[in-house]
Amino acid sequence: MILITNSTLVTRDEQNPFIRNGAVAMDGNKIVEVGDSDKLKLKYSSAEVIDAKGAVVMPAFVNMHEHIYSALARGLNVKGYSATDFLTILDGMWWTLDRNLDNEFTKYSAIQTYIECVKNGVTTIFDHHASFGEIDGSLDAIEEAAREIGVRSCLCYEISDRDGMEKSKKSVLENSRFIKKTLKNNDDFIKAMCGMHAQFTISDETFEFARSETPKEVGFHIHIAEGIEDLHDCLLKHGKRIIDRLDDFDILGPKTLLGHCIYVNDHEMDRIKASDTMIVHNPESNMGNACGCPPTMRQVEKGILTGLGTDGYTHDMIESYKVANILHKHHLCTGTAAWAEVPQMLFENNPKMANRYFDIPLGKIKEGYAADVIVTDYYPHTPMDQNNINGNILFGMNGRSVVTTIGNGKILMKDRVLTMLDEEKTLSDIAVKTKKLWDKINK
Repeated sequence: MILITNSTLVTRDEQNPFIRNGAVAMDGNKIVEVGDSDKLKLKYSSAEVIDAKGAVVMPAFVNMHEHIYSALARGLNVKGYSATDFLTILDGMWWTLDRNLDNEFTKYSAIQTYIECVKNGVTTIFDHHASFGEIDGSLDAIEEAAREIGVRSCLCYEISDRDGMEKSKKSVLENSRFIKKTLKNNDDFIKAMCGMHAQFTISDETFEFARSETPKEVGFHIHIAEGIEDLHDCLLKHGKRIIDRLDDFDILGPKTLLGHCIYVNDHEMDRIKASDTMIVHNPESNMGNACGCPPTMRQVEKGILTGLGTDGYTHDMIESYKVANILHKHHLCTGTAAWAEVPQMLFENNPKMANRYFDIPLGKIKEGYAADVIVTDYYPHTPMDQNNINGNILFGMNGRSVVTTIGNGKILMKDRVLTMLDEEKTLSDIAVKTKKLWDKINK
């Protein structure tokens, strides 16, 4: 049993949102009690105690759109690569990278990503993977890393025709195999979806094959209208909007996750809402790729379940919160935009979305919920209560404010030291593998 004491406790529980001198008791992978620190210390006197020393303690984060495959690209210069638009960024950088990834590189990418997730207080991710250098077994390589480091994960492989129909078929079958494996295991730590790149790299034939190979129990994880080129392609080749094309192949639904959705209109948003399909917003990536600002505030207004992701751009969900907050204020030219919507996306919607796959309740420090808890080094120097929690987080914290991360009832990091591996040795090994990958890309 683990007991966190002496905390400024942010629970996200509507009935008990904020506790001064709070404590949380965890046994196994669940929270068993939340309450006054002095009382719980007496009740659970034999527990392993983590003294928060007055700092803020809150639920760990969920990231609804990650890209593990990009982890080893930090600082990479691809020979002959010069980006001029979004498509050349994709082909010149990211598709060049994934064509050189084998399962060994994929696993090291996963280890690096999961380390940074833990160090930023993220204990659940939805990943969208691509490694056209080696497709078969690539999701198993990621699963191995997830279990070793302790980050709950929903995985998929990116289906695309861009490297030919043989690899496209293999990518469908990798999804199908892994989905069936996770459905059979049903251990509530690793789940699966059917991943798709974007409709402009997927033929009707591939859509039909993917739909036929995907069990009805799961949905699809696909990039939608990330760039204007995706919309133009769909209109010119198929004479319809992207969401209508997905609808033709029965892709929409409550288990399906649409990434980005920058160039969608009201008709499409209404169809997304009617089908109870989810959207994930990735503000930093959209800005970094100069793709545009999605109508996220409109999507939330329409009642679409909309969450927040990083697209692999970062692993810091607080950073994404900060950027989304200012992006929509700037885009809509109003200082009142995003104050309520973005924290709702991060703190409420992300756990709701994840719980469409994972059974254990996520996102609250409450009895019966997952033992996913983070301790920060943030000591409020202004009055803090349930009414200004989000303002304190927005203006006072970042991901590296997290000093201790507990995921699924296990201490993954304590006082900034990882507990499940030798970080110095692991990072050294990753650096060696990364140089090998870069040399392969630029040979």
